[in-house]
Amino acid sequence: MAEIVSLADAVAELVRDGDVVALEGFTHLIPVAAGHEIIRQRRRDLTLVRMTPDIVYDQLIGAGCARKLIFSWGGNPGVGSLHRFRDAVQNGWPEPLEIEEHSHAGMANRYVAGASGLPFAVLRGYTGTDLASVTSTIKQITCPFTGERLAAVPAINADVSIIHAQRADRAGNVQLWGLVGVQKEAVLAAKRSLVTVEEVVDELEPVDGGIVLPSWAVTRVAEVPGGAHPSYAQGYSERDNGYYAEWDPISRDRAEFEKWLERTRTTGVPA
Repeated sequence: MAEIVSLADAVAELVRDGDVVALEGFTHLIPVAAGHEIIRQRRRDLTLVRMTPDIVYDQLIGAGCARKLIFSWGGNPGVGSLHRFRDAVQNGWPEPLEIEEHSHAGMANRYVAGASGLPFAVLRGYTGTDLASVTSTIKQITCPFTGERLAAVPAINADVSIIHAQRADRAGNVQLWGLVGVQKEAVLAAKRSLVTVEEVVDELEPVDGGIVLPSWAVTRVAEVPGGAHPSYAQGYSERDNGYYAEWDPISRDRAEFEKWLERTRTTGVPA
């Protein structure tokens, strides 16, 4: 059953050096505050997993938290490249970064397989790409019924999955709505999970298209208003487009990034 704790306590308990860690959220509900807390607690040697790593993963990589990234697309949405990510891959700064690249469909199916207790997923995918030649976790199999050649990818079962949501009740049941990606599957596939929420309420009111993660499926909940910033939480906040633009010159320059990192670590205020 989920327990409601502080963000700092949740990260200290759940995220360990060497873990496989997934921070998921699509367009909104990105658990940025949790990523910053991982940076503050100086976690190391993490395998980071995310379908669309954006600036929070750029920050984690630049802070030296990561040794490997498993992903399907990476960039600063609407702005350009992730320069800390690029520096780590090309120059090994601050640490060399191993990468494992998939398609969106492949990553989504890997989470579904993990949540379903299956060892791998099968899909019609990767056709016309050369990803299989550079990614060892993409294999070809033959359907035993039709003879069709299909792609197979291993399940993702993170040590800890972290997501952001709009609300939780005091029993630890979590409610999220809007543009929802693979958050549910990421939580159900993980050994441990943390959900940061905009608010904790006495009772969850039904919302059209909403998803409820029951308390028994979640390890810890932390109340973190604005915990998705600079992404947004539908019904609570708007996307801070300026932050994404401002991140580009910071991330391009190692010295500027190190100033940002020092502020984040010492004051808890990243920008």
